[in-house]
Amino acid sequence: MNNVINTLNNLIMKKTILFVSTLFATTFLFCNVLMAGSKSFEGIITFKISYPESKFNESQQAMLPKMLTISIKEAKARTEIKTQMGDQIEITDYKDKSKITLMDIMGQKYAIQMTNAEIDKENAKEPAATVSVTNETKVIAGYTCKKAIVTVNDDGVKSTYEVYYTNELGTKAANFDNPIYKDIDGVMLEFSMKTPQFTMVFSATAVEKKSISIKEFEIPAEYKVITKEELQSKFGGMGQ
Repeated sequence: MNNVINTLNNLIMKKTILFVSTLFATTFLFCNVLMAGSKSFEGIITFKISYPESKFNESQQAMLPKMLTISIKEAKARTEIKTQMGDQIEITDYKDKSKITLMDIMGQKYAIQMTNAEIDKENAKEPAATVSVTNETKVIAGYTCKKAIVTVNDDGVKSTYEVYYTNELGTKAANFDNPIYKDIDGVMLEFSMKTPQFTMVFSATAVEKKSISIKEFEIPAEYKVITKEELQSKFGGMGQ
């Protein structure tokens, strides 16, 4: 069982580090509702995370993150996901298109900063994606969302992603740093992230308008600022 736990912890850590250059990432990286056209939103979007068709048993799945939240104010967004290894947070500034990833790994706290040029360089490594918008819609968290199919061709291997998005909260600018979803014309309220081990599905459960403190978008004093390469070196090259 310890080997299983260690394997899962490694998978979670690798995914967390990859959030720096990919999704949260979710990803998680998809919520520029602040500067998108004339749309304006301040508040919190809450997502549940599920793992359909996963081969993990119940005790293994219990170790995986179940919720992601996005706090939004003016030209900034804070994406937070909780894992067994600690909280992982991404702060995005949509004025200069930069971001900061805050990582709490077993009590060790690090901040990784990325400029717009660095984000573009990372995205350039990813395969191109094409978007096909369908006529289907779905109401998610009170918003009517359009359905799109995103196809990614990675050296002849095609992968498809179903996405539901709304432009009531923002436009295409919402996804500037996401190589898979950058051409989705709105804020995604349901989407997926695939790895060789499993698929993560993010589905919005609530969109709450509320005031957010600007302090939520600052690097806390206890976090040490390091580069992505330095972090990878500390943990044996994970995330490469």
